[in-house]
Amino acid sequence: MTAAASVEISFASVLAALRHSHDRLAAIVTPLTADQVSGPSYDDDWTIAQVASHLGSGAEVFDLFVGTGLRREPAPGIEQFHPIWDTWNAKSAPDQVRDTLQADAAFLAHLAALTPGEQESWQLDLFGTQQSLAGMLRMRLSEHAIHTWDIAVALDPSATVAGDAVALIIDSLPGMAGRAGKGTPEPVSVHVTAADPDREFLLELTTEHARLAPAAGPGDAAASLRLPAEALIRLIYGRLDPDHAPAATEAAGVDLGTLRRSFPGI
Repeated sequence: MTAAASVEISFASVLAALRHSHDRLAAIVTPLTADQVSGPSYDDDWTIAQVASHLGSGAEVFDLFVGTGLRREPAPGIEQFHPIWDTWNAKSAPDQVRDTLQADAAFLAHLAALTPGEQESWQLDLFGTQQSLAGMLRMRLSEHAIHTWDIAVALDPSATVAGDAVALIIDSLPGMAGRAGKGTPEPVSVHVTAADPDREFLLELTTEHARLAPAAGPGDAAASLRLPAEALIRLIYGRLDPDHAPAATEAAGVDLGTLRRSFPGI
């Protein structure tokens, strides 16, 4: 296992994973009744329909990103997002679910219609970082795959994040950990070993922040954590509660409760 063994991120690979995630979401929500989509998801205080609505509005927001990147315009801001969110929030629960699938399919169709030249030349300064089209779409994939899991696991406690999404998301975790992680009263360095796909990271928790970086061996880490890559992603996203932690999760020198408190969720 090496820290450098990462999956190449390409437009084609991310688009394929997005299509798979869309199909998975559709297969889960299409058979549900109005009462079922109005029931709870894994997200606190959000119904299944509201999680779907978040993905539907997200499809429109990310479509704005695609357009502005093609036109070499500045990224849209919060003032352009609010009307989209307001429209989606006003929909009924069944309409939120139905319209999400339509908006998501339209977004995927727009992506598929991009020429090779548009794919290669696309760029956008997004959240303070210059993004390629594949990099921006990996953000969408993270959102889509995680929230699809939020719906799936509410109906099937054994549900996991889709494997093709895991393979693409795993190498973006350092950035997410820096944004989502919180400090801990007792600083600790943790050597993280993930499996399927295999990765090694060093997780450093200070009193103020969290930092995750690729590693090659334990170094001076005082603690260790072994778990599937899928579970590591859910930990960073605040979704590795005791009822949904795989048996293969092993922690030494650090309490899983400490890690969960450091990543409360987004």
